[in-house]
Amino acid sequence: MKSTAAAIDPKKQETNQEPKADNQIVHHLLLDGLVTQEQINYSTRVLSKLQTQKSLIQVMKELGYVNDDAIKKALKNNGLSGKLGSVLFELGYITEEQLEMSLKIQSEQTEKKKLGDILIEKKIITETMLAEGLSYQLSIPYASLNEGIDQELFFKTSIKRYQDHLFVPVQKQGNDILIAFADPNDPESITAAKNGFGPNIKPAISAKTAILDTIKKYSLKKEIGKFSAGDESSIIKLVHYIITSAIDTNASDIHIEPLKNNFLIRFRQDGVLNTFKTFPLDIFSAFSNRLKILCDLDIAERRRHQGGRLNFKHEGRDLDLRVSIYATVFGENFVLRVLNRDSQLLKIDDVGFSPKMLERFKEEALLLPNGVILITGPTGSGKTTTVYSCINDLINPETKIITAEDPVEYIIEGISQCSINPKINLTYEETLRHIVRQDPDVIVIGEIRDKFSAEVAVHAALTGHKVLTTFHTDDTIGGLIRLLNMNIEAFLISSTVVSIVSQRLLRKVCSSCVQKHELSLLEIRRLGYIPEDISKFSFYKGKGCSQCNYTGYKGRIAVFELLIINEEIRDALIKMKPSHEIRKIAIESAELITLLEDAIYKATYGLTTVNEIFRCLPRLVKPKQIQEILRLQN
Repeated sequence: MKSTAAAIDPKKQETNQEPKADNQIVHHLLLDGLVTQEQINYSTRVLSKLQTQKSLIQVMKELGYVNDDAIKKALKNNGLSGKLGSVLFELGYITEEQLEMSLKIQSEQTEKKKLGDILIEKKIITETMLAEGLSYQLSIPYASLNEGIDQELFFKTSIKRYQDHLFVPVQKQGNDILIAFADPNDPESITAAKNGFGPNIKPAISAKTAILDTIKKYSLKKEIGKFSAGDESSIIKLVHYIITSAIDTNASDIHIEPLKNNFLIRFRQDGVLNTFKTFPLDIFSAFSNRLKILCDLDIAERRRHQGGRLNFKHEGRDLDLRVSIYATVFGENFVLRVLNRDSQLLKIDDVGFSPKMLERFKEEALLLPNGVILITGPTGSGKTTTVYSCINDLINPETKIITAEDPVEYIIEGISQCSINPKINLTYEETLRHIVRQDPDVIVIGEIRDKFSAEVAVHAALTGHKVLTTFHTDDTIGGLIRLLNMNIEAFLISSTVVSIVSQRLLRKVCSSCVQKHELSLLEIRRLGYIPEDISKFSFYKGKGCSQCNYTGYKGRIAVFELLIINEEIRDALIKMKPSHEIRKIAIESAELITLLEDAIYKATYGLTTVNEIFRCLPRLVKPKQIQEILRLQN
């Protein structure tokens, strides 16, 4: 399927030969002045020398001659003839091998599926990519639906009609109404849309999931308009709607805050609070009572803080919601932490350690027969995920692992897990007294909260156990200092703690709209460098696109600070040296990579941005030169 420069001019093709899609794309780009003939010729020569199977467009994108925006602009008013597989290949969405494999699967099926369905089923493309490819092939617009639709139009016909025929109205365009279809070739769907909106419809295409999500979203908006304090069923629906919306948008926390005239719902997504909706204050009392009933809390108590939890099932997933109620002058603030018990466990190799840091952590901490490993960081920094990834690495038939957690966040077969429940006097103190008597090899303590839990961890390590636990401190050195402040003897800390990992979660640059970012002089100075220090390195940010809701970020990555306790650090601890001296010793003798340095390392690979570094990380010491950071990490 590779192309040649001569094939760009469609007139030079034989009349009985189907024009290749990439020839058409490049031809449109050339006619619109978006590329030059010299660029096309050079890209064709590069393509001919490549061993991997790529399209000409992919090569031109990698050379920086074109980008997705330019391609969309060139194709906006021009379709692509040819079969769907060829179109998807030339757009760079699939490889030739993937296309051949999918066509083979299709040919071997008794009841043949559509090629697009096979590609999605095999996770080769997304529904969005399929819809975009079809939009070019069919010469109809693609509607992303992320920016919403005309609500007034939506309610002009029945929701059942949308569900049965998989379409939604998007907006009015003059005398026409733009309609997004999952399958614009389906005559029944077209007829149903015309029956609902008249003959003047303009078909567009969108991903099936996006259409279903939009139908669900606007159906619930219709229900919200009916909510009233006296209607118990509507309040139940409202609570369910808010929780499911948070789960569907991957929110980690739900904040419910009463104000003077209304109450506000905010979701924490990728570590940042975003406003979801506001509701009238007159339904807040009924709303809060419903939440308290679900959490088995006292509905009559409104003057004191309370805490509880509820189990919630959504689309086959089991979730725990930890609920905190805080009494304020306007009423009770609710914060619900969403914990997915069905989340897939990560391997320690996949949590985000750099290659050398991972190797050191495994060899000099995790695989040692005994000692305390502390995972530190503020709330919501991913400590529990890292602890469980360590457990996942240690599980084997010869090892007994026992945990004390509040609550158990991941259910793992093969280990003994205990969920703390103070209501039946199953407290941390009671559990930790019994945990060593269970003859464990590895002990996991959910969190060091006080002197008692710290002493249990230390003494368990002294008696030959491996102890994994979390701790709330800003950095690795802070973990040591806090243990000292809990009146744990310095010689006990130095002889039992083998490693401390401090971590944070930073928002990840959206891979769909990532682009290079030239740092300003102020940004360079805030990082602790001068322009000459970073001249050979690139930094990145997201431009903003429909895939990331125009934020430039999608998902989060972890950054780490790994401290391996060596003799020099033990000696400094016993001599009770101050934190800045211990940090200096750690940097010089233990090759300590700070949180800031690990974030800079990841920023140079386009994984996060300098703005995230400034927003989230402490800057306690000047970072090493980037070249040195790369040497210590790779």
